[in-house]
Amino acid sequence: MTTPLLFNPRTYDPAHFDPETRRLLRATVDWFEERGKRRLIEDYRTRAWLGDFLAFAAKERLFATFLTPASAATDEERWDTARIAALNEILGFYGLDYWYAWQVTILGLGPVWQSGNAEARTRAADLLDQGEVFAFGLSEKAHGADIYSTDMLLEPVGDGGFRATGSKYYIGNGNAAGLVSVFGRRTDVEGPDGYVFFAADSRHPAYHLVQNVVDSSKFVSEFRLEDYPVAPEDVLHTGRAAFDAALNTVNVGKFNLCTASIGICEHAMYEAVTHASNRILYGRPVTVFPHVRRELAEAYVRLVGMKLFSDRAVDYFRSAGPEDRRYLLFNPMTKMKVTTEGEKVIDLMWDVIAAKGFEKDNYFSQAAIEIRGLPKLEGTVHVNLALILKFMRNHLLDPIDVPAVPTRLDAADDDFLFRQGPARGLGSVRFHDWRAAYDAYAEVPNVARFREQADALCEFVTTTAPDETQSRDLDFLLSVGQLFALVVHGQLILEQAKLTDLDESLLDELFSVLVRDFSGHCVELHGKDSATEPQQAWALGAIRRPVVDEARSALIWQQVEALSGAYEMSL
Repeated sequence: MTTPLLFNPRTYDPAHFDPETRRLLRATVDWFEERGKRRLIEDYRTRAWLGDFLAFAAKERLFATFLTPASAATDEERWDTARIAALNEILGFYGLDYWYAWQVTILGLGPVWQSGNAEARTRAADLLDQGEVFAFGLSEKAHGADIYSTDMLLEPVGDGGFRATGSKYYIGNGNAAGLVSVFGRRTDVEGPDGYVFFAADSRHPAYHLVQNVVDSSKFVSEFRLEDYPVAPEDVLHTGRAAFDAALNTVNVGKFNLCTASIGICEHAMYEAVTHASNRILYGRPVTVFPHVRRELAEAYVRLVGMKLFSDRAVDYFRSAGPEDRRYLLFNPMTKMKVTTEGEKVIDLMWDVIAAKGFEKDNYFSQAAIEIRGLPKLEGTVHVNLALILKFMRNHLLDPIDVPAVPTRLDAADDDFLFRQGPARGLGSVRFHDWRAAYDAYAEVPNVARFREQADALCEFVTTTAPDETQSRDLDFLLSVGQLFALVVHGQLILEQAKLTDLDESLLDELFSVLVRDFSGHCVELHGKDSATEPQQAWALGAIRRPVVDEARSALIWQQVEALSGAYEMSL
């Protein structure tokens, strides 16, 4: 590739975007750089609220420009997933607390932008213009995000409105949101027809802020409504539409976790490689030791894979429509696969820098903590693995011919995200042939080796798929899901590699890691209590050894070594 693979504030120039997007992204980078590393770390350690950053965002109209869809826009505002992803990466790079305030604003806006309530939409656009943040009042202490069991109760009153009483828990920005999208149910209607999404104001006297439930700059609130007046103009959705709005909002929001994870890993990698390259042990640099080189090189290629997959997933997200819902597979993949890859990247680097990773003056110490949260937000890894299994048979065995999705960096509004429709019918989603991406790189040794494993998975689904009893054994199914996830992960990596002319030696090294990963999950499946003898035999038969090439590995190490001193945040 001709462009740098990792984000570097020193050289960052998002020239592929329009001038205003480019200006805002660069202004955000400059704001953090001028603030300096010492101040960022101090704010993190003292759990300072993000007032200065939100004031900057308000002054620049950052949230308003990026998070107002064209249907509610007055100027250059649009909902553009490509530039939203770019900002996710930047905010993750400097601190997940900043990203979190932005992320829960996105979630809070989801039910509003899906609503036909013109008054509420205008109010939200005005609040964004004023620099306000938003919140998403879905989860509850007793039920988590189980929206079937909400205890936020709305009692009808004579004017067509309601009085709302109940508590919400783990609600980001609940301390400061100009608008909180709250999910509840009517007391006079049973079942799904009784669901209601409504807009609340955190400054209203009937809105009671209880606490921040985490020890962090992130304000993850518990709040309680006591006889809160909900006027007709505050109602965003009712009945099944409220349920669909909740799930579709999470679909929009959870896509952001992958690029935040990438930003965290990039900043941590600069620190880790720079430290290791300048650390002398037993008279030699740490980086001459083979295990150190292996771990840093593996962390690097995994991070490149995260970026390639996420960049390509943006294209499917932006190209989605009623007849093309492939994003419903690639979206949970970004959430569960990319974020868990982020954990592996941090762990590999931490093994190298060891005690340095705990030091209070480094970014790495907070990266090691914050990277853990992303796989656990907007649905756990297990929930998203179970979700992608719904697509496995259609994806692997029953492809259809559809036009290729191009790179989507155009300045367009992704309006379909707010008219996704009913959150069902996943088994009917169809996909293009995944084999085409692998065929394009059939001459790359480890892509070919991994393709053998992918073909073996098709054989498993055809001949030894889980029986009726195993289909209720989620522990067994999740092992199968991990194997399927790797095939999809590799597919989008290869598609993006072709679009960006990625160096094949880097691709070969990355797929050597994926071959080992697939083999590891085969061993895990072999050991599952409910695995049948044919399934056990299949699992052992699908294990492969990566193709080793010392010259290729040396080339990749040169790329890793070049990161030493390439970026260090000013104090």
